[in-house]
Amino acid sequence: MFIIVWLMFCGWPGAPTLAFVLFVAAAIGDWLDGYLARTRGQVSNFGKLMDAMADKIMVMGIVIALVEKHEIAVVLALITLCREFLVTGMRMVAATKGVVVAADSGGKTKTVTQLIALGFFLGAPVLSLDAASFFHWDGTSAAAAVDRIGVGIFVAGTVLSVWSGYRYISRNSRLVFGDDAAAP
Repeated sequence: MFIIVWLMFCGWPGAPTLAFVLFVAAAIGDWLDGYLARTRGQVSNFGKLMDAMADKIMVMGIVIALVEKHEIAVVLALITLCREFLVTGMRMVAATKGVVVAADSGGKTKTVTQLIALGFFLGAPVLSLDAASFFHWDGTSAAAAVDRIGVGIFVAGTVLSVWSGYRYISRNSRLVFGDDAAAP
């Protein structure tokens, strides 16, 4: 994530393409890691927690960079960040009680939607900057369209973020707000 964010702010030709390629590789690698763990029966509690944390770190790092670049509204980033802190906090409390709360379908859909949106945001400079540098093609209007699509998908991801966060909290509130004296 740090290299991707650094590349987002580099002005040299090829930096946007490299950032995009690294992002896609990280997203595919994350999916492949989970797929292999499930198909080989090597899913662990540690893996469930750390996979979710790695996703959050990558998504939020890039979202913060996009806020700095004025491509994502601060309010959308704050809503997403608050949801991530709430769900992660709930997971941490559950873990202290010996319960691992894994990602559900809503959380996975939210993450995929966010990753797709970020791919569009990272793809736009490939069209507007690198296409001009390498192919002498003015991709400015195509990049603007890709960027607008990214905004729309990110808004949808923010709605999914609130919805899935509500589901996590409501389904697991007994773990967080339950009577600690009754806990083992």
